[in-house]
Formats: sequence, C-alpha cells, structure tokens
Amino acid sequence: MISEEQFKEEITLIIANAIREDVGDGDHSSLACIPESATGKAKLLVKDEGIIAGVDFAELVFYFVDPSLKIEVLIKDGSPVSHGDIVFYVEGSSQSILKAERLVLNAMQRMSAIATKTNMFVNLLKGTGTKILDTRKTTPGIRALEKWAVKIGGGENHRFALYDMIMLKDNHIDFAGGITKAIDKTKKYLKETGRDLKIIVEARDLEEIKEILESEGVYRILIDNFNYEDTREAVKLIGNTCLTESSGGINEKTIREYAECGVDFISSGALTHSVYNLDLSLKAV
Repeated sequence: MISEEQFKEEITLIIANAIREDVGDGDHSSLACIPESATGKAKLLVKDEGIIAGVDFAELVFYFVDPSLKIEVLIKDGSPVSHGDIVFYVEGSSQSILKAERLVLNAMQRMSAIATKTNMFVNLLKGTGTKILDTRKTTPGIRALEKWAVKIGGGENHRFALYDMIMLKDNHIDFAGGITKAIDKTKKYLKETGRDLKIIVEARDLEEIKEILESEGVYRILIDNFNYEDTREAVKLIGNTCLTESSGGINEKTIREYAECGVDFISSGALTHSVYNLDLSLKAV
C-alpha cells in the first residue's frame, strides 16, 4: 500500500473534487431560503444494521467545508450499529451543514456497506490464519475511501494501484512470452529503474506454480481459480518459499474451505464491487 502521506493526499483530492462536483458556484437551495447567519444542529441517524465506517472521513469533510463546524462523535468507525443509533451530531452554520450533507452520506453509506461485508468475511476466517484482501476493483475516483473501509471492517489492503507493487497476471505473462521471461524482465526492470517493489505472480495451474518456484525474488504467488484439491497441493509445493494468495470468485460459501487449504491470503473484488449501501440519514434536530 501507499504511504500514509500519499493516502491523506488522496482523501483531500476526493473531498475537493466531490465538493466541486456537487456545489459548483453555490448551494442555491440553501442560499435561497436560509440566512447566512443561521445556525443549526443535525444528527447522523442509522436506519440499518452493520458496521459503521466513514466517521473520520465525515469530520474531514465538515472541516473542509467549514472549519467552525463542531462534531460530537458518539459511535466510532468500525463499531456495530443498528436501526435508531445516532453516530454523531454536527453543529454550526446551517448552510455549511447542508453543503456537506450529501458527500458525507454518500461516502458513509458506501464505506459502511464495504466495512460490513468485509467484517462478515473476517468473521468467517476466524481461527484459520488467513487474511482477507481487497483488490483494484473499486469505484473510479474514490479508491482510497473504499480501501479505507476495508481496513475499518478488519480486512487488509492489497496494492493500492499499478505503481506500488508488481503483479504479473495472465495477460502480462502471455504478452511477455511466459512466466520465466516475465519474472526475469521484471527483475531487470526494477534493477535498472532503482525501484523496490514486491513481485506477485499469478499461476493458472500446478505446472505454472512449479515454474514460478524456479525463480527467486517472488514475494507472493496468486493461486487463481484453483479448486480446493489443487489449492492444497499448491500450498504444499510452495511451502515457505513465499506467501500464497487465493482468488477467483471466492464468496461467503467457499471462503472458509479455501482458507483451510492453508493460504495466507484470500482476495475478493466483491468487498468493493458488490455491496448495498447502508441506510443512513442526516436529520436536523
């Protein structure tokens, strides 16, 4: 994953762009009927059940819109919530609260859905030693939020983007002329460019596992779309040579059995691309 400083920059860019997109030259609905001097208070109301996520992000949004707004947090990120819970109160300029409202709700509803799904997978993996990973199958423009939500839900982040890790998948291997050529070219490229990036290589069958193991310097092998029996055999072949990761359509019904094959990680795009927003509202009080 990227550095903490880079991550913060991503979040700032997301907020600035979202406010630009939503507010434009002004929130004319509020400007038309609410005096600039008016103050008010609102609560973040939960109308669903799950894991709340995005509270810290909401604070950043409110501060970006109006540093004078005051937030009283009652329930922190990563906590279970149910219908009727109040997560926080925000108080100050009524115009400012309304300007930030939609971004806060859109982000928190999606982040909470992702955290909730991630937490379900984490619970299914308890006792196995296997960790759940996200992927790059995220919503364009808000990847940092979605990966943040995975962490809040108890999961682990995979690479953030194309630039912070090498991942040689089937198309890279085929275009490069094979596994060994792809790995050799990658190591040469890293040496020539002075980059220190971890290398993950995808395997499509046991023979490819064996070929990958002939090369040194591979950080993790991606055991992609293997059945249970072949996954167990792959883990046995790899041993302690490098880390292992299973992927390929793994869901809540199959994740436990794949974990029990002994893999270190299971990656799932469904954490971020197949969720239903948690129902939340921001209500004036």
